[in-house]
Amino acid sequence: MELKVHINNIHGSQMAAKITGKFTLDENDFRFTAIAFGRVGGQNIGAKISDATEKELKKLGYDIDEIIMTLQSNLLRGDLTVPEGLKKESFVDD
Repeated sequence: MELKVHINNIHGSQMAAKITGKFTLDENDFRFTAIAFGRVGGQNIGAKISDATEKELKKLGYDIDEIIMTLQSNLLRGDLTVPEGLKKESFVDD
């Protein structure tokens, strides 16, 4: 499974931020939101998808838990693209 993540917007800081974006899977785009927490106890990201997106992914035969875990993993690793003018360094620790 190849899941590509694109960030649309980030509000907040490295301590806590709300992320909106989309992920691409089999040439289909799906929207997501996420909350990222950092520093105390390490980084953590909680991603959410809508009920409609969940239903569509199930119709395509995907495991929702696997999709969410892969999405969160990509976000944590910084395996994503960002809009022009937004730098990964502003929210991703290397």
